[in-house]
Amino acid sequence: MWMDIVGHDQVASRFSHVLRECRLAGTYLFVGPGGVGKRLFAKRLAQCLFCSSSAHNELAACGHCESCRLMLAGNHPDLLEVGLKADKRTLELEQLVGDREHRNRQGLCHDISLKPYLASRRVAIIDHADTLTTATANALLKTLEEPPPASLIVLVGTSESRQLPTIRSRSQVVRFAPLDAGEVERLLVENDLVTGPDVARSVAELADGSLDQAVAMASQELWQAHIASVELLDKPTIDSVRLAELVSQFTNAAGKEAGPRRTALIALLGLVARHYRQQLRANPHGSVARMSIRRIDRCLEAEYQVDRNAHLQTVVQSWADDLARA
Repeated sequence: MWMDIVGHDQVASRFSHVLRECRLAGTYLFVGPGGVGKRLFAKRLAQCLFCSSSAHNELAACGHCESCRLMLAGNHPDLLEVGLKADKRTLELEQLVGDREHRNRQGLCHDISLKPYLASRRVAIIDHADTLTTATANALLKTLEEPPPASLIVLVGTSESRQLPTIRSRSQVVRFAPLDAGEVERLLVENDLVTGPDVARSVAELADGSLDQAVAMASQELWQAHIASVELLDKPTIDSVRLAELVSQFTNAAGKEAGPRRTALIALLGLVARHYRQQLRANPHGSVARMSIRRIDRCLEAEYQVDRNAHLQTVVQSWADDLARA
């Protein structure tokens, strides 16, 4: 296990080989399910590049030099991080190139061009790369096409398909696999993220290798809404009105702001989709299988609509109606 990161030794081996061959690229795009350690891997990679006690072509960090201590404390001056602000759905232009008054004199694209303060290079981590808009992606283009000397940019997203072509074409893609269910269960228990081992085991089996998904599923309110929804969905005739009411009550209870409501709805839709995947695995042939596939596709479509800021009540009602018809 490389630097206490679970499940990604193959990715570590790839970077170890790249460093030995002195072929580190200027920009990487890390893709894979949420909650599997992509951002943590990027920070550990930065620590190795910053470490003053390790050779420049070695994927290792001593943990004791000034750079390592600053990285572990979370305040190394040569590590730049950009992510979603609270209650925002996309990365903002100002985070990359500064506000109108300071355009191109502030922001990540300006900061990454400065000489390193302490280490031999600067590293920028752009989290939630899925949310880059055309405007923010265009603001990055010059920096990605002509990376400043002694710099590394790591974009962190969930899949290649969610990235704009201008980003994909200028990045080397590194794919992170889902975690093993046993690893997710162990992390949940060791970090006290759930109420007990039984809950850890249950949600780990449903989380598709994502620690974030497992933690979200461990929410008592989500689990109760999932059970109630499945009870309605497994009846011979689905009451779509009652189903929509139940789901709306759950999402409305998440808060007054749209962001938490959307997050809650996506989590519940994901659980319903997993319920139908289990049915499909149990009965992969015949009319039941075809119905399960249609309902899985409809859940994924609803997740996409929520992700694109569609009106939540409309999404919920149309989703419930379509499942009833399926």
